[in-house]
Order: sequence, then structure tokens, then C-alpha cells
Amino acid sequence: MLQPKNDITHLLRAHGRGEEGAFDELMPMVYDDLHRIARRQLRRGKRGATLDTTGLVHEVYLKMVDQSQASWEDRSHFFAISARAMRQIIVDYARQRLAAKRGGGQAHTPLDEARIAIEAQADWLLALDQALQRLAELDERMARIVECRFFAGLTEEESAEALAISVRTVQRDWKRARGWLKEEMRG
Repeated sequence: MLQPKNDITHLLRAHGRGEEGAFDELMPMVYDDLHRIARRQLRRGKRGATLDTTGLVHEVYLKMVDQSQASWEDRSHFFAISARAMRQIIVDYARQRLAAKRGGGQAHTPLDEARIAIEAQADWLLALDQALQRLAELDERMARIVECRFFAGLTEEESAEALAISVRTVQRDWKRARGWLKEEMRG
């Protein structure tokens, strides 16, 4: 389950102040939560490619550890940023898979049972990313809700907490965002 807010928030702020070792102390506290979020996201895909749950969590770690001057406000903000990082990693992976498909031709070895078939979804994921960028231009909050709900697999309650909005707002905007994205993806 999610860790106590105060400990995580304290370590996030310490990391933001540049305190040595704060991020390394934080990661064991949030690792299981990040792993659960990644597993939810990757479970949506089909089996057969090499991006796995642990790999996605480690990629998020590498992306976020370099942000020593990050101004994470609290635990919720950290998980919202993690959702965005997961989206970027999955989309970048889809781009790499498409590039490899067009001539890379190297065989990949699956790492564990929780794999996502980016190859089969690469075109769709890239189109979704572009549509999500357009949505962010129209309504940034709806785009962040899609990142939390779809890319990080957060529940409505977790998304509301991560974005500091009400559950009802998440429900309403999630419904609107899905409809908007469905229409956008058709065109």
C-alpha cells in the first residue's frame, strides 16, 4: 500500500534542497508503489516484448534521480510526475521499437512475465502521445488525468490525490478526456 505521506514528503523536500542520500532513502519507500503502478500499466499490453515492470520502474528512477533540484511538493506530486515519466518512457520505447522494426532487426530477449508488446502498439502509442499533447494544449488538467489513469494506472482516488483535485473532477475529466481522445484518434 502507499507509504505514509509525511516520510515521503520530507525526503522529497530534502532531495529538492540537495541533501545527499535523500533520494536513495526515498526509493525503497516508493519502489513497491511504482512497481505496482508499472505492473498495472504493462498488464494492458500483450506479451512478447522486452519492456518489463522492473525495467520501467528503473527507467523512472534513472529519469528522476538526476532531478536534484526538483521541487516536488509532496508525495502526490511525486506520483503525478512519476506518471508523466512512465508515459515518456513508454512512448520513447515505442519509437525505438518502430525504428528497429524498420531495419534494426535484432532479436530481443524477454526479461520477465510482465512484458508489454510495444511493437504491436507502437503506432497507436505514438498517435496517442500526439493526441495527448494536443489535449494538453486545450486542457492541461485533463491530459494529466490521462497520464495518471492510463499511463500510471492510478485509481480515481489516487489520481485525485496526485493532482490535488476532487475525485468527482477526475471522474468528469477522465470521461471527457476519453471521449475527446477517441474522436481525435479516429481522425
